[in-house]
Amino acid sequence: MIKRNAIMMCVVLLIITCTIVTAFKPLPLTTKGLKDYYQNYFPIGVAVTPHDLTGANRELVLNQFNSVTAENAMKMGPIHPTENEYNWKIGDSIATFARNNHLKMRGHCLVWYSQTPRWLFKDEQGNTVTKEVLLGRLKEHIHTVVNHYKKDIYAWDVVNEVIADDSTYFRNSQLYKIAGEDFVEMAFRYAHEADPKARLFYNDYNTEQPKKRDKIYKMLKALLAKGVPIHGVGLQGHWSLSQPSRSELEKSITMFASLGLDIQITELDVSVYAGNQGGQLIQNAAQNAKAEFTPEMESRQLEQYKMIFEVLRKYKKNITGVTFWNLSDRYTWLDGRGKKNYPLLFDTELKPKKAFYEVTKF
Repeated sequence: MIKRNAIMMCVVLLIITCTIVTAFKPLPLTTKGLKDYYQNYFPIGVAVTPHDLTGANRELVLNQFNSVTAENAMKMGPIHPTENEYNWKIGDSIATFARNNHLKMRGHCLVWYSQTPRWLFKDEQGNTVTKEVLLGRLKEHIHTVVNHYKKDIYAWDVVNEVIADDSTYFRNSQLYKIAGEDFVEMAFRYAHEADPKARLFYNDYNTEQPKKRDKIYKMLKALLAKGVPIHGVGLQGHWSLSQPSRSELEKSITMFASLGLDIQITELDVSVYAGNQGGQLIQNAAQNAKAEFTPEMESRQLEQYKMIFEVLRKYKKNITGVTFWNLSDRYTWLDGRGKKNYPLLFDTELKPKKAFYEVTKF
Protein backbone atom coordinates (compact mmCIF):
# COMPACT_ATOMS: atom_id res chain seq x y z
CA MET A 1 0.00 0.00 0.00
CA ILE A 2 2.84 2.34 0.95
CA LYS A 3 4.61 1.51 -2.31
CA ARG A 4 1.44 2.21 -4.29
CA ASN A 5 0.94 5.58 -2.56
CA ALA A 6 4.55 6.48 -3.27
CA ILE A 7 4.07 5.70 -6.97
CA MET A 8 0.88 7.79 -7.08
CA MET A 9 2.67 10.64 -5.33
CA CYS A 10 5.45 10.53 -7.97
CA VAL A 11 2.87 10.62 -10.75
CA VAL A 12 1.17 13.64 -9.17
CA LEU A 13 4.51 15.42 -8.77
CA LEU A 14 5.38 14.65 -12.40
CA ILE A 15 2.07 16.09 -13.59
CA ILE A 16 2.57 19.23 -11.49
CA THR A 17 6.14 19.62 -12.75
CA CYS A 18 5.06 19.24 -16.38
CA THR A 19 2.29 21.79 -15.85
CA ILE A 20 4.73 24.31 -14.37
CA VAL A 21 7.28 23.75 -17.14
CA THR A 22 4.57 24.14 -19.79
CA ALA A 23 3.27 27.28 -18.13
CA PHE A 24 6.72 28.88 -18.20
CA LYS A 25 7.77 27.58 -21.61
CA PRO A 26 8.65 30.62 -23.77
CA LEU A 27 5.96 31.39 -26.29
CA PRO A 28 6.90 31.75 -29.95
CA LEU A 29 7.99 35.29 -30.75
CA THR A 30 5.07 35.76 -33.09
CA THR A 31 3.29 33.55 -35.56
CA LYS A 32 4.19 35.96 -38.35
CA GLY A 33 7.23 38.09 -38.96
CA LEU A 34 7.54 41.51 -40.56
CA LYS A 35 8.56 39.76 -43.77
CA ASP A 36 5.28 37.84 -43.78
CA TYR A 37 3.07 40.87 -43.21
CA TYR A 38 4.86 42.68 -46.03
CA GLN A 39 5.31 39.79 -48.43
CA ASN A 40 3.08 41.51 -51.00
CA TYR A 41 4.79 44.87 -50.56
CA PHE A 42 8.60 44.78 -50.30
CA PRO A 43 11.40 42.82 -48.61
CA ILE A 44 12.06 43.70 -44.98
CA GLY A 45 15.74 43.67 -44.05
CA VAL A 46 18.04 44.26 -41.11
CA ALA A 47 21.67 45.35 -40.66
CA VAL A 48 23.57 42.60 -38.84
CA THR A 49 26.85 41.96 -37.06
CA PRO A 50 28.49 38.55 -36.47
CA HIS A 51 26.74 38.50 -33.06
CA ASP A 52 23.39 38.36 -34.86
CA LEU A 53 24.22 35.09 -36.61
CA THR A 54 23.88 32.90 -33.51
CA GLY A 55 21.52 32.28 -30.60
CA ALA A 56 18.40 34.31 -29.92
CA ASN A 57 19.46 37.08 -32.29
CA ARG A 58 19.73 34.58 -35.13
CA GLU A 59 16.23 33.28 -34.43
CA LEU A 60 14.84 36.80 -34.41
CA VAL A 61 16.51 37.61 -37.74
CA LEU A 62 15.13 34.47 -39.38
CA ASN A 63 11.68 34.91 -37.87
CA GLN A 64 11.24 38.53 -38.90
CA PHE A 65 13.37 39.39 -41.94
CA ASN A 66 14.06 38.19 -45.48
CA SER A 67 16.98 40.49 -46.28
CA VAL A 68 20.23 41.41 -44.53
CA THR A 69 22.96 44.04 -44.79
CA ALA A 70 26.38 43.90 -43.14
CA GLU A 71 26.42 46.85 -40.75
CA ASN A 72 30.18 47.51 -40.96
CA ALA A 73 32.02 44.50 -42.38
CA MET A 74 31.92 45.55 -46.03
CA LYS A 75 32.83 49.21 -45.61
CA MET A 76 36.20 50.06 -47.09
CA GLY A 77 38.13 50.50 -43.84
CA PRO A 78 37.24 47.10 -42.36
CA ILE A 79 37.37 45.10 -45.59
CA HIS A 80 40.38 46.75 -47.28
CA PRO A 81 42.59 48.18 -44.49
CA THR A 82 45.79 48.35 -46.55
CA GLU A 83 46.32 48.52 -50.29
CA ASN A 84 47.27 44.87 -50.65
CA GLU A 85 45.11 43.37 -47.90
CA TYR A 86 41.46 42.33 -47.87
CA ASN A 87 39.64 41.08 -44.78
CA TRP A 88 36.87 38.82 -46.05
CA LYS A 89 36.15 36.79 -42.91
CA ILE A 90 33.28 38.73 -41.33
CA GLY A 91 31.66 39.74 -44.62
CA ASP A 92 31.86 36.15 -45.84
CA SER A 93 30.22 34.84 -42.66
CA ILE A 94 27.26 37.16 -43.20
CA ALA A 95 27.03 36.30 -46.90
CA THR A 96 27.12 32.58 -46.06
CA PHE A 97 24.39 33.07 -43.45
CA ALA A 98 22.22 34.85 -46.02
CA ARG A 99 22.84 32.22 -48.68
CA ASN A 100 22.19 29.27 -46.38
CA ASN A 101 18.93 30.78 -45.14
CA HIS A 102 17.72 32.03 -48.53
CA LEU A 103 17.84 35.71 -47.54
CA LYS A 104 18.37 38.58 -49.97
CA MET A 105 21.49 40.59 -49.31
CA ARG A 106 22.37 44.26 -49.83
CA GLY A 107 25.97 45.45 -50.02
CA HIS A 108 26.99 48.46 -47.92
CA CYS A 109 28.96 50.43 -49.02
CA LEU A 110 31.63 50.81 -51.71
CA VAL A 111 32.58 54.50 -51.50
CA TRP A 112 32.16 56.66 -48.40
CA TYR A 113 34.13 59.59 -47.02
CA SER A 114 34.07 58.00 -43.55
CA GLN A 115 35.62 54.67 -42.51
CA THR A 116 37.97 55.03 -45.45
CA PRO A 117 41.61 53.99 -44.88
CA ARG A 118 44.27 56.68 -45.18
CA TRP A 119 46.31 54.69 -47.70
CA LEU A 120 43.70 55.42 -50.37
CA PHE A 121 44.80 59.05 -50.52
CA LYS A 122 48.58 58.82 -50.03
CA ASP A 123 51.56 57.57 -52.04
CA GLU A 124 54.60 55.80 -50.59
CA GLN A 125 56.19 59.13 -49.64
CA GLY A 126 53.05 60.28 -47.82
CA ASN A 127 52.07 62.77 -50.50
CA THR A 128 48.48 63.18 -51.68
CA VAL A 129 47.83 61.06 -54.76
CA THR A 130 46.63 62.40 -58.10
CA LYS A 131 43.09 62.09 -59.35
CA GLU A 132 44.16 59.34 -61.75
CA VAL A 133 45.75 57.28 -58.97
CA LEU A 134 42.72 57.73 -56.70
CA LEU A 135 40.28 56.64 -59.39
CA GLY A 136 42.50 53.67 -60.21
CA ARG A 137 42.50 52.59 -56.57
CA LEU A 138 38.73 52.99 -56.37
CA LYS A 139 38.31 50.89 -59.49
CA GLU A 140 40.46 48.10 -58.10
CA HIS A 141 38.62 48.15 -54.78
CA ILE A 142 35.14 48.18 -56.32
CA HIS A 143 35.93 45.49 -58.90
CA THR A 144 37.48 43.22 -56.25
CA VAL A 145 34.71 43.57 -53.66
CA VAL A 146 31.78 43.42 -56.07
CA ASN A 147 33.21 40.39 -57.86
CA HIS A 148 33.88 38.64 -54.55
CA TYR A 149 30.21 38.91 -53.54
CA LYS A 150 28.71 38.69 -57.01
CA LYS A 151 26.74 35.51 -56.25
CA ASP A 152 25.31 36.80 -52.98
CA ILE A 153 24.56 40.50 -53.26
CA TYR A 154 21.72 41.78 -55.44
CA ALA A 155 22.11 45.51 -54.68
CA TRP A 156 24.91 47.83 -53.59
CA ASP A 157 25.04 51.19 -51.88
CA VAL A 158 27.72 52.32 -54.30
CA VAL A 159 28.25 55.89 -53.11
CA ASN A 160 27.30 57.07 -49.65
CA GLU A 161 26.67 60.60 -48.32
CA VAL A 162 28.48 62.89 -50.78
CA ILE A 163 26.03 65.80 -50.57
CA ALA A 164 26.78 68.48 -47.98
CA ASP A 165 24.42 69.34 -45.13
CA ASP A 166 25.23 73.06 -45.32
CA SER A 167 24.66 75.51 -48.18
CA THR A 168 27.47 74.07 -50.32
CA TYR A 169 26.83 71.34 -52.89
CA PHE A 170 29.24 68.44 -52.48
CA ARG A 171 30.72 67.43 -49.13
CA ASN A 172 34.30 68.72 -49.02
CA SER A 173 35.79 65.28 -48.41
CA GLN A 174 39.22 64.07 -49.42
CA LEU A 175 37.56 62.19 -52.27
CA TYR A 176 36.05 65.42 -53.58
CA LYS A 177 39.22 67.46 -53.02
CA ILE A 178 41.24 65.08 -55.18
CA ALA A 179 38.77 63.91 -57.82
CA GLY A 180 35.99 66.51 -57.84
CA GLU A 181 32.53 65.25 -58.72
CA ASP A 182 33.89 62.62 -61.12
CA PHE A 183 34.50 59.98 -58.43
CA VAL A 184 30.73 59.53 -58.05
CA GLU A 185 30.16 58.82 -61.72
CA MET A 186 33.15 56.54 -62.00
CA ALA A 187 32.23 54.54 -58.89
CA PHE A 188 28.90 53.61 -60.44
CA ARG A 189 30.52 52.75 -63.75
CA TYR A 190 33.10 50.54 -62.02
CA ALA A 191 30.40 48.74 -60.03
CA HIS A 192 28.34 48.14 -63.15
CA GLU A 193 31.38 46.76 -64.96
CA ALA A 194 31.99 44.32 -62.11
CA ASP A 195 28.38 43.11 -61.90
CA PRO A 196 26.00 44.26 -64.67
CA LYS A 197 23.09 42.53 -62.90
CA ALA A 198 23.43 44.30 -59.54
CA ARG A 199 21.07 47.12 -58.59
CA LEU A 200 23.15 50.20 -57.83
CA PHE A 201 22.05 52.82 -55.27
CA TYR A 202 23.07 56.27 -54.14
CA ASN A 203 22.56 56.39 -50.35
CA ASP A 204 22.15 59.40 -48.06
CA TYR A 205 20.45 60.79 -44.93
CA ASN A 206 18.30 63.88 -44.40
CA THR A 207 16.73 63.15 -47.77
CA GLU A 208 13.45 64.65 -46.51
CA GLN A 209 14.94 68.07 -45.79
CA PRO A 210 14.09 70.22 -48.83
CA LYS A 211 17.47 71.90 -49.46
CA LYS A 212 19.49 68.70 -49.24
CA ARG A 213 16.84 66.73 -51.15
CA ASP A 214 16.98 69.24 -54.00
CA LYS A 215 20.78 68.91 -54.23
CA ILE A 216 20.59 65.11 -54.28
CA TYR A 217 17.92 65.27 -56.97
CA LYS A 218 20.05 67.67 -59.03
CA MET A 219 23.10 65.37 -58.81
CA LEU A 220 21.17 62.22 -59.70
CA LYS A 221 19.34 63.86 -62.59
CA ALA A 222 22.63 65.07 -64.07
CA LEU A 223 24.28 61.66 -63.70
CA LEU A 224 21.34 59.86 -65.27
CA ALA A 225 21.40 62.29 -68.19
CA LYS A 226 25.00 61.15 -68.81
CA GLY A 227 23.94 57.53 -68.86
CA VAL A 228 25.50 56.65 -65.51
CA PRO A 229 24.12 53.27 -64.33
CA ILE A 230 22.23 54.34 -61.20
CA HIS A 231 19.15 52.25 -60.45
CA GLY A 232 17.93 53.55 -57.12
CA VAL A 233 18.24 55.96 -54.24
CA GLY A 234 18.52 54.88 -50.62
CA LEU A 235 16.69 57.08 -48.15
CA GLN A 236 18.59 56.08 -45.04
CA GLY A 237 15.68 56.64 -42.68
CA HIS A 238 17.59 57.69 -39.57
CA TRP A 239 14.51 59.46 -38.29
CA SER A 240 13.17 60.69 -34.97
CA LEU A 241 9.99 61.46 -33.06
CA SER A 242 9.75 64.83 -34.82
CA GLN A 243 11.06 64.10 -38.33
CA PRO A 244 10.19 63.55 -41.09
CA SER A 245 6.67 64.81 -41.61
CA ARG A 246 4.30 62.77 -43.73
CA SER A 247 4.26 65.40 -46.46
CA GLU A 248 8.05 65.65 -46.75
CA LEU A 249 8.47 61.87 -46.79
CA GLU A 250 5.90 61.55 -49.57
CA LYS A 251 7.52 64.37 -51.51
CA SER A 252 10.93 62.69 -51.33
CA ILE A 253 9.57 59.38 -52.60
CA THR A 254 7.68 60.98 -55.49
CA MET A 255 10.57 63.27 -56.48
CA PHE A 256 13.17 60.51 -56.72
CA ALA A 257 10.71 58.07 -58.27
CA SER A 258 10.05 60.66 -61.00
CA LEU A 259 13.63 60.03 -62.15
CA GLY A 260 12.73 56.41 -62.78
CA LEU A 261 14.67 55.24 -59.74
CA ASP A 262 13.82 52.51 -57.26
CA ILE A 263 13.39 53.74 -53.70
CA GLN A 264 14.65 51.83 -50.68
CA ILE A 265 14.66 52.78 -47.01
CA THR A 266 18.12 51.50 -46.21
CA GLU A 267 18.90 52.27 -42.55
CA LEU A 268 15.60 52.67 -40.72
CA ASP A 269 15.30 53.61 -37.07
CA VAL A 270 13.25 56.16 -35.13
CA SER A 271 15.17 57.85 -32.33
CA VAL A 272 13.19 58.51 -29.15
CA TYR A 273 14.75 61.97 -29.01
CA ALA A 274 13.41 64.72 -31.25
CA GLY A 275 15.71 66.44 -33.69
CA ASN A 276 17.65 65.96 -36.90
CA GLN A 277 18.30 62.62 -38.52
CA GLY A 278 21.54 61.19 -39.80
CA GLY A 279 23.20 60.73 -36.44
CA GLN A 280 22.97 64.45 -35.61
CA LEU A 281 20.26 64.11 -33.01
CA ILE A 282 19.31 67.03 -30.81
CA GLN A 283 18.35 65.57 -27.46
CA ASN A 284 15.70 67.12 -25.27
CA ALA A 285 17.43 66.55 -21.94
CA ALA A 286 20.92 66.76 -20.55
CA GLN A 287 23.38 64.15 -21.73
CA ASN A 288 23.86 62.81 -18.21
CA ALA A 289 20.15 62.40 -17.51
CA LYS A 290 18.89 58.89 -16.88
CA ALA A 291 17.99 57.18 -20.14
CA GLU A 292 14.69 55.34 -20.08
CA PHE A 293 11.99 54.42 -22.55
CA THR A 294 9.13 56.48 -21.20
CA PRO A 295 5.41 56.05 -22.01
CA GLU A 296 5.52 59.36 -23.89
CA MET A 297 8.44 58.16 -26.03
CA GLU A 298 6.63 54.90 -26.67
CA SER A 299 3.46 56.68 -27.77
CA ARG A 300 5.19 59.19 -30.04
CA GLN A 301 7.49 56.57 -31.56
CA LEU A 302 4.51 54.33 -32.22
CA GLU A 303 2.72 57.10 -34.10
CA GLN A 304 5.82 57.93 -36.15
CA TYR A 305 6.38 54.30 -37.17
CA LYS A 306 2.69 53.99 -38.00
CA MET A 307 2.88 57.04 -40.28
CA ILE A 308 6.08 55.89 -41.97
CA PHE A 309 4.70 52.49 -42.89
CA GLU A 310 1.39 53.93 -44.03
CA VAL A 311 3.35 56.04 -46.50
CA LEU A 312 5.57 53.14 -47.58
CA ARG A 313 2.56 50.93 -48.24
CA LYS A 314 0.94 53.75 -50.21
CA TYR A 315 3.98 53.91 -52.50
CA LYS A 316 4.66 50.19 -52.68
CA LYS A 317 5.07 50.35 -56.46
CA ASN A 318 8.13 52.57 -55.93
CA ILE A 319 9.57 50.92 -52.80
CA THR A 320 11.75 47.87 -53.45
CA GLY A 321 13.07 47.30 -49.94
CA VAL A 322 13.03 48.47 -46.32
CA THR A 323 15.99 47.72 -44.04
CA PHE A 324 16.19 48.42 -40.30
CA TRP A 325 19.56 49.58 -39.00
CA ASN A 326 20.18 47.01 -36.25
CA LEU A 327 18.05 44.27 -34.81
CA SER A 328 16.77 45.43 -31.42
CA ASP A 329 17.13 48.10 -28.76
CA ARG A 330 19.63 45.86 -26.96
CA TYR A 331 22.30 47.27 -29.29
CA THR A 332 22.00 50.13 -31.78
CA TRP A 333 24.51 52.40 -33.51
CA LEU A 334 22.88 55.33 -31.69
CA ASP A 335 24.09 54.05 -28.31
CA GLY A 336 27.41 55.77 -28.95
CA ARG A 337 25.81 59.15 -29.62
CA GLY A 338 24.66 60.25 -26.20
CA LYS A 339 22.06 58.63 -23.98
CA LYS A 340 20.80 55.12 -24.54
CA ASN A 341 18.34 55.11 -27.43
CA TYR A 342 15.40 52.83 -28.15
CA PRO A 343 14.86 53.29 -31.89
CA LEU A 344 13.75 49.87 -33.15
CA LEU A 345 10.68 47.62 -33.17
CA PHE A 346 12.15 45.05 -30.75
CA ASP A 347 13.11 45.90 -27.17
CA THR A 348 16.18 45.02 -25.14
CA GLU A 349 14.67 41.58 -24.43
CA LEU A 350 14.15 41.00 -28.18
CA LYS A 351 10.37 41.24 -27.74
CA PRO A 352 8.07 43.18 -30.09
CA LYS A 353 7.23 46.69 -28.91
CA LYS A 354 3.81 48.27 -29.33
CA ALA A 355 5.05 49.96 -32.50
CA PHE A 356 5.59 46.51 -34.03
CA TYR A 357 1.88 45.77 -33.83
CA GLU A 358 1.02 49.15 -35.34
CA VAL A 359 3.15 48.61 -38.46
CA THR A 360 1.70 45.11 -38.93
CA LYS A 361 -1.93 46.10 -38.36
CA PHE A 362 -3.30 46.84 -41.82
